[in-house]
Amino acid sequence: MSNLVVKFDLHTHHDRCGHARGGIRDYIEAAIEKGLNIIGISDHTPYFSSKEDHPFPHITMATSQFPEYVKEVLQLKQTYSGKIEVLLGIEADFFPEHVENYRAYFDRYPFDYIIGSVHQVDGVSIFNKNRWERLSTKERIRTKENYYSLIEQSARSGMFQILGHIDAMKGYYPEFSKIQTAAVERTLKVIAKCDIAIEINTSGKTKYVGGWYPADDILERALYHGVKVTFGSDAHDPHRVGDEFENVQTRLRQLGYTEWVYFKGRKRYEVKI
Repeated sequence: MSNLVVKFDLHTHHDRCGHARGGIRDYIEAAIEKGLNIIGISDHTPYFSSKEDHPFPHITMATSQFPEYVKEVLQLKQTYSGKIEVLLGIEADFFPEHVENYRAYFDRYPFDYIIGSVHQVDGVSIFNKNRWERLSTKERIRTKENYYSLIEQSARSGMFQILGHIDAMKGYYPEFSKIQTAAVERTLKVIAKCDIAIEINTSGKTKYVGGWYPADDILERALYHGVKVTFGSDAHDPHRVGDEFENVQTRLRQLGYTEWVYFKGRKRYEVKI
């Protein structure tokens, strides 16, 4: 582990996904302004398994834009060399039935890391505010268990270095955290066994729930099981780059963490918190 304190943000988006503001260069410039040493660019993957080039223009980039995205990040890596380290990442939706299709795309390019995120459960967005209406207690438990089953499968896939916002389903339904199930503990054990990092993602503040993903109780259990952690703002606007980095750092120290990680060339680097 390096004793250097490194300031980084591995989870940022830009205008190609259709729901973020600003270009990649804007996020890099914001990172420099915030005093970051490392900035990771990780926009949403296209829907690689769709026959359409751009089926959801306000959710992800088009499949045809993917090579130009990679090319632009690699060019900016060179442009900003010596000023800030720019990392090539991507945030991939996890669909168990399409893993090999996605993996084939990722293997073509020199990604520093890939974030795996579950955004849909039972075919419905995790951020759909209406999905919880009229569900019985049993159905709510089953929904939460289905969510964590997908996160487990994403860990086992071997495709990701980082798992994104692992309790983000609480975003527009804060009661999600109170749904009692052993699934969370089981999932953390699987993540630890698969040696995948989870992110502390500060974008919860942009949703009803406020705060971060995941909650402190999950972070405490993650530490107990030896799960590695990293940081991502999930910025969809340049002003949020590095958002609350120092606050997260302080909280992790209070919880007992002494290190966190970032990735280059899909290799993990541990640094002091």
